[in-house]
Amino acid sequence: GSPSFSCTFSVQTGIGSIGIVFFGTPEQKQKYLPKMMTGEWVGAYALTESSAGSDALSGKTTAVLSDDGKHYILNGEKQFISNGSWADVFTVLVQVDGDKFSGFIVDRDTEGFEIGAEEKKMGMKGSSTTPLIFTNAKVPVENLLYKVGKGATIAFNILNTGRYKLAAACIGGSKLGIEHAIEYALNRRQFGQPIANFDAIKGKIADMTVRVYAADSMLYRTVGLIQDTIDELDKSDPDYYKKMGEAHERFAIEASMAKVFGSETSNLVVDEALQIHGGYGFIEEYPLARAYRDDRINRIWEGTNEINRAINTGYMMKKVLMEEISLRDYLKGVKEFLATESPDIEEDLFQSEKFALESAKRLASMVFHEALCEYGQDLKHEQQLSEALADIFTYIYTAGSVISRARQSQSSNGISNMSSVIARIFTAESLLEVKSLSNICLNKIFMETVPENFNDTVFQLESRMTLNTDTISLKQSLADFMYTQNNYPF
Repeated sequence: GSPSFSCTFSVQTGIGSIGIVFFGTPEQKQKYLPKMMTGEWVGAYALTESSAGSDALSGKTTAVLSDDGKHYILNGEKQFISNGSWADVFTVLVQVDGDKFSGFIVDRDTEGFEIGAEEKKMGMKGSSTTPLIFTNAKVPVENLLYKVGKGATIAFNILNTGRYKLAAACIGGSKLGIEHAIEYALNRRQFGQPIANFDAIKGKIADMTVRVYAADSMLYRTVGLIQDTIDELDKSDPDYYKKMGEAHERFAIEASMAKVFGSETSNLVVDEALQIHGGYGFIEEYPLARAYRDDRINRIWEGTNEINRAINTGYMMKKVLMEEISLRDYLKGVKEFLATESPDIEEDLFQSEKFALESAKRLASMVFHEALCEYGQDLKHEQQLSEALADIFTYIYTAGSVISRARQSQSSNGISNMSSVIARIFTAESLLEVKSLSNICLNKIFMETVPENFNDTVFQLESRMTLNTDTISLKQSLADFMYTQNNYPF
């Protein structure tokens, strides 16, 4: 595979054009989209500046209406713009009159617009990354995208689509990485046998497979939720596409989860696949060296993973404070939940996992509630705590996605047994992470002195989260199954 081409193509079909799809006028769509769809024109998206990376809305590039009212005059510089060298059409975010964040469509041949030199990058060397320089660049007023002051809506909903699309690209690359690792492990012989036979290698193959299956599951769930919302819109509404774009904001949490989990999955896979290759993995003639360099950017662009974790917790806090999520009502049910007996495991294949997951949800709600009570909106400044909470939410969301997918596969394909194995492994290991992260959070919130009655409830919930799953044996079975497949089979 070619991550560099994937980057180019993803920008073209995603962030480089989706702003026009969502927020463009009929005239703008007619002018730009047909040639962008055929590839005659290439698109790019310009948000980042040298002094405005994660703090994207603080950009200094400006736009001022000309005296004759026919053009906006742009001045400033954008940084790290993918497709910069060969793009024909740029979606550019600037400050109108210095303080109204707004979007514009800028043509390559615009007077006063210059494309800078290619950056010398660690990876993605086949893609284009350049600065853009605006020196009294004259952009026609009809190239204003949406409305003056609506730049944040444009920028962040473009990024929401970019985030889950990046997750998809990471997952696709990860599947190829697993295939490279298995092929090498089956053919590389040491101590008189293929290294694939060694249990440590089986563990790595299984870990990679479980993680990719989980990322895939949560991404499909997220895209399904977004599509269900879009399906409810009236296609005859003149603002249909604007509402489609704005609908993505409802799932900003899930999009950020997908981006973080997907990019950290590809990081795990490329690292373990290289390790399986041993010294050969470090040699450029083998595929993993380039993959390792190319993959590193995935945790940085579309918002760093740190920023996306902050979005995750921040939006959850907003939903609770706006009472879109009734956290207090949910907490009231904890005692009733603890009064119920554990289910009969024989009644449902994943009943023990589902029950443990429900316990984890109660624990997470308690931890989040205490964090909000202690810090309120200042929680955003407690970034280590906020990141731990984001990971708790992500593990729970992903485990639920994995269980749902594995249940559906029971009647739909012949590899359902291995899907069940994966679901059991991932749920057991995820809930261990949730327990550990919850304890870290509570020790911070209560300054190492968790109240006894609160701690008793936590202990009861954690006891119900414990799954006596033999993950090692399950991973051995999963790896043996993967060795029999010609490609990633799920």
